Amino acid sequence: MQTTYQSFIKGPEEDNTVPVKSKTFSTNIKDRFSLKGKVTVVTGGLGGIGRAICIGYAQMGGDVAIMDYARDGGEFSAQLQSQWGIRSKSYRLDATASDAVKAAVESVIGDFGTIDVFVANAGLPWYKGTVISESATVEDWHKMMDINLNSIFYCAKYVGKHFEQQQKGSFVITASMSAHIVNIPQYKAAYNVSKAGAMHLAKSLAVEWAGFARCNSVSPGYTDTILSSPVPTEDRAKWWGLTPMGREAHPEELVGAYVYLASDASSFTTGTDIRVDGGYTLI
Repeated sequence: MQTTYQSFIKGPEEDNTVPVKSKTFSTNIKDRFSLKGKVTVVTGGLGGIGRAICIGYAQMGGDVAIMDYARDGGEFSAQLQSQWGIRSKSYRLDATASDAVKAAVESVIGDFGTIDVFVANAGLPWYKGTVISESATVEDWHKMMDINLNSIFYCAKYVGKHFEQQQKGSFVITASMSAHIVNIPQYKAAYNVSKAGAMHLAKSLAVEWAGFARCNSVSPGYTDTILSSPVPTEDRAKWWGLTPMGREAHPEELVGAYVYLASDASSFTTGTDIRVDGGYTLI
């Protein structure tokens, strides 16, 4: 029986003769969706979408490490532990600082023993309009890229090394439907570029990490969170009119995609982007 094969996607410095791997897993789909025994990390874990992901992961039995820049998540962490009987801990993190990301990854591994799932979810919206407006500064552009794209690279760099060492892991990136289209009537070039980069980073890492871990992205559509609150209702109504389902998503409606990508149910899924946008990108 053949036990090796020639890989045509390996880099020039890598051995392209690799062993044939077999995957053993439960054939019970309910078991495969379970996150019991998995340690999950969510950046931006106290925001609308991040909080929903954390709750979903706890409900599925996963331990949850919450990372957020703006707030302390101790109370939320205690709530998850009490309600769902899992382990949880909160960490303050400036995800735009590479050293801080490295230290945070090491802290979670020290506290939980491992990381099985990492969701790079921290992000920033764009309210500055067209790039040639006076309100859109060069500093605003750099801040957008630092939070929405560079921070993901830092997370991938340090947790990816851990995934390689343990030969398993799932990295999930929050992209956006804006990675696929140009939003109207608001002008959001900086945001669109950052999210397109995030989605393509997921695809690229999926190939680079194929021997030991999976990487995917989720692209939410317009979602009813605090980040949407500065937008006037009449403008949000235009979003609804452009969305076939005629409304924004509730954060909880996105969680199924994140659970799937974190779980063993997606064991042959990598480099995929799941759009949860109410049909917006179809028309």
